[in-house]
Amino acid sequence: MKLAEAKKLRTKARMLLSKSGIILTKSEKENLEIADFGLNDIANVGLELVVYENNDRYCAKELVLFPRQFCPEHRHPPLSSTNPGKRETFRCRFGKVYLYVEGPAAKKPKAKIPSKYKPYLTVWNEIELNPGDQYTIPPNTLHWFQASDTGAIVSEFSSQSVDEKDIFTDPHIQRIPVYE
Repeated sequence: MKLAEAKKLRTKARMLLSKSGIILTKSEKENLEIADFGLNDIANVGLELVVYENNDRYCAKELVLFPRQFCPEHRHPPLSSTNPGKRETFRCRFGKVYLYVEGPAAKKPKAKIPSKYKPYLTVWNEIELNPGDQYTIPPNTLHWFQASDTGAIVSEFSSQSVDEKDIFTDPHIQRIPVYE
């Protein structure tokens, strides 16, 4: 992704956060991460993140999704014999998000995914999160999520986040952003 594009996306994400009443510090605004997962298709696949805290005990983030943008299917594997992997709770703050986890598949999923990405989505148990709703994802559980037509902001509360260890179903994904 080009640095100029990332800058525009940061501005857009900050505007959506502000619109939803979430106030960021100057440092948080400057360090807002743009994750395109190495696919160069940020309009469809991507995530904008504000990391408030990530230490050896817990993590707190805001996840910003633009309209119909989705975060690809992945899981947070065990990190050691004593660390089962990241357990995370998603709480919807703005908009609507469709979260997909292991379990019975939805008969008519609300997600709208470009066909080239569908082979990499294997779990279709749908949980709809509206503002105030939350859901906890156990460690090592396949999941993915997409914003509705309005976009969405999700607060994530979890155990330690080690993003570079996440395992994605799509082998083309690069979790850590690279800017040109």
